[in-house]
Parts: sequence; structure tokens; C-alpha cells
Amino acid sequence: MCKLFFILLLLCFVQVDGQSVPPFKLLRYDEDYRLFSKDSSGDWYKRMKFSPLSKDGRTYIGYGGEVRFQYFYVNNANWGDDPDDRDGYVLSRYLAHADFHAGEHFRTFVQLQSSIAGSLVSAGPVDENPLEVHQGFMDFRIAPARRSQLVLRLGRQELSYGSQRLVSVRERPNNRQSFDAVRSLLVAGDYKADLFYSYYVTAKDGIFDDGLNRDIRLWGLYVVKQQVAVIRNVDVYYLGLWKRSAFFDDGQGKERRHSFGVRIWDDKRNWRYDAEVVYQTGRFAGKTISAWTASLNTSYLLSNVKLRPELGLKAELISGDRHYDDGRLQTFNPLFPKGAYFGLAALIGPANLIDVHPSLSVSLLKKVKVGIDYDVFWRYSVNDGIYGVNMAPLYTGRNVADKYIGGQLATDVSYTPNGFIFLSAELTWFKAGSYLKGVSSGEDILLTGTTVQFRF
Repeated sequence: MCKLFFILLLLCFVQVDGQSVPPFKLLRYDEDYRLFSKDSSGDWYKRMKFSPLSKDGRTYIGYGGEVRFQYFYVNNANWGDDPDDRDGYVLSRYLAHADFHAGEHFRTFVQLQSSIAGSLVSAGPVDENPLEVHQGFMDFRIAPARRSQLVLRLGRQELSYGSQRLVSVRERPNNRQSFDAVRSLLVAGDYKADLFYSYYVTAKDGIFDDGLNRDIRLWGLYVVKQQVAVIRNVDVYYLGLWKRSAFFDDGQGKERRHSFGVRIWDDKRNWRYDAEVVYQTGRFAGKTISAWTASLNTSYLLSNVKLRPELGLKAELISGDRHYDDGRLQTFNPLFPKGAYFGLAALIGPANLIDVHPSLSVSLLKKVKVGIDYDVFWRYSVNDGIYGVNMAPLYTGRNVADKYIGGQLATDVSYTPNGFIFLSAELTWFKAGSYLKGVSSGEDILLTGTTVQFRF
């Protein structure tokens, strides 16, 4: 690992000749390197990203991947209820993909993933998956045009919608998540629509053993309208979830949940905002579901000020269960959210919460950014507990009247020497509040971590 780390440091100084390289995207299958088709520089990197297999260049293949190492040290894990690993632990992730196009109408994308948890004793599916076909799908493009097209996508693939509050690739944890899905993707001018039905891929501890999982299913329709007057962009969506076995503080059983959401957002101007409202209904273990959330994430970039400070404020109301054993469930389910939902440490999941989250970031240098934020948490309902990011119950709400969970102070420094390398260091301190002191050991958590990531 030390040799690989040294290689990554050397790559900080790698430059690719010729025209600029497009930035990498969160969904690697969204990257388009056809701009290299007319480049005659012979650059090795461009040949790897775009290798023509026909004289006209319409049939081609490209390759890419990622290597990421992370080191974490946690003091008072799980607020003192879990034993500390005094040496910390290392997470490593390796991704490699091939992207084949045969003309305008057919494409296949295959990606392998290996996620290793090192010395982490309590490693689970979110941390470790030795070697798997993470993605493997085919695209059939119907009547492609400049501003409109219809694509049918079949196979294992990553899904990401909107702000990733409900469906995400889960970039922050060690093991990204995927789905076995059939999708219909339509682009028509300023409209985008995605209709899909999928099975969640559960990570297992063997090699190439993540088969079809019929116990968790996700389906829905997600529509985006861009260039709307005043509010800029609008998302409207429906998401359906079925789980054979779900766990909440109010019980365990089958869950069928329907989520209806509206989102308005703009991320192109100095004032950026993302507001979202979701209502959920359905059935859980014979109970009627009625849950909701309302969130606001806004920031303002002082682009003409030295250090380019950006001031941000997030606030969320997320419903929890009102009463135990009353035949109803009001606990919101965030489905498959991004791992770092409330900051880098990802200690609490978005259910039964009120949180207020101010932040500040500055650019010390062109490639160095520093951020600091403070998040304050309360339980929304005293008759419900708190949950992890994966919606596993952490602590019950039974016979506990305190609402105040605690405050989380976090800071991070990131350095991006070029488009291939990302380096960061972070520190999070979680001050346990009266609720946590009543249901756990109530110790304050201190987490430190470093990340080295190379993408190509």
C-alpha cells in the first residue's frame, strides 16, 4: 500500500498534453470522451479514454477507474458503547470500467469494484465487498437527436437522483451501491424523465457472489424540468419501495412505501439553493404509513471577495413515529441516501430529526479549500428513536423524554492538485446531548480521517 501511496503522490504532477480533459463525473458512465476522436496528438491517456475500433470512429471503447485509500481513527465509537480501535483502520476501494459503443444505438458499460476494510473489526456490507461486478448494463438508444433521445438501459447499474437525499451512489462510504434495473431514460429539450424498476444489490463477503436480491425492490418515475422562470429547476418524482423485512423502533415486518416529492434548485449562480418536500404513505407490518420531510439547503458565494467565502445553511424537519403500537407509523424512510448525509462522519441517519446546520468554506489557494460546519440535532418525536444512515435503529425512544441529541462540529481541508488527484483531511467532534446520555454511555465522539483518491 505504501508503494501505491507513493505512486499517487507522483501522479499529483502528471499533466496530459493537448486539449483539456473533461472533469470526472459522479456517475462514471455519464462521461463522454468523443471529443478525443479528432485529436491527433497521440497522447496515451486520450487513446485509453477513446480507442476507435472502426475507421469512422463510431465504434470505440474506453477505459477508466479509481483507487482510493482512507484512514480513520475514532475515539468513543457509537458514543462509547463500542470498543475503540486504538490503531485506527484503513479502507481501500478499487474501481475499473470499460465502456464500449457500437455506433449511436448500442452501448455496454462494465465496472468491477473491490472494497477492503483493512483492520476494521465490525466491517459490514457498506465497508467491504472483496470483488464484484458492480455495474454491467446495455444501452439501446432509440432515435438519437441533438436535443432529444430515448434510451432503454438493462442490467446492473448505479442510480442517483436529485440531491441524493433518497437515492444515491453512496460515494462517501467504502462500498458504492448499485441496482439490477430496467430503465427508460427520455430527454426532450429541457425535460428529462427516468422510469425504472430495480432490485437492490446487497453486498456479500465473497467474490462474485452478489446475485439477484428479491428482498428489496425500488421503482419509480423521476422528472426534471430545467430553465424554469425564477426558480430555475424543478424535480417531481414518485419512488416505490418494497422490503421483505424492515426494522423501526415500532417493530419489524414487511414494508411497502410510496414517496411523492417535489424539489426546486439552482446551483449555477452565487446564491444556490435546494429545497425539497417529500410525503410517504404505504403499509408496514400491518400499520399504515404516513411520513414526511421538508428540507432547505442554501448558500451564498462571495465570488468577488478574497478567499471566495461561501456561507451556507441547511435545515430539515424529518418526521418520527407519534405513538407506539397504535397501528400507524410516521417514521420517515430515506430509502438509499448518500452516506455523508449530515457531515463527513455520517453518525446519524435522516429519520425522526430536526437539525440546523450552518457552514462556511473558503479557498485558501486555487486548489486548497477549507470548510467548517456545526450541526445541531433534536428528535422530532419523543416516541421514536434515532437511526443510522442505513436506517438500522441505533437507540430506542421508549421511556426517554429528552429530545436533544447533540451537536456535531466538523472541519475539513481538501487539496486538488489536478483533475486526477484528490487529497483531504477531516476532523469531527460530536458532543453528546441529554438524549444520548440517557440511552447510551453518552461519551463525545472524536473522528479524524484522511483520504487519497486517484481517478483516471
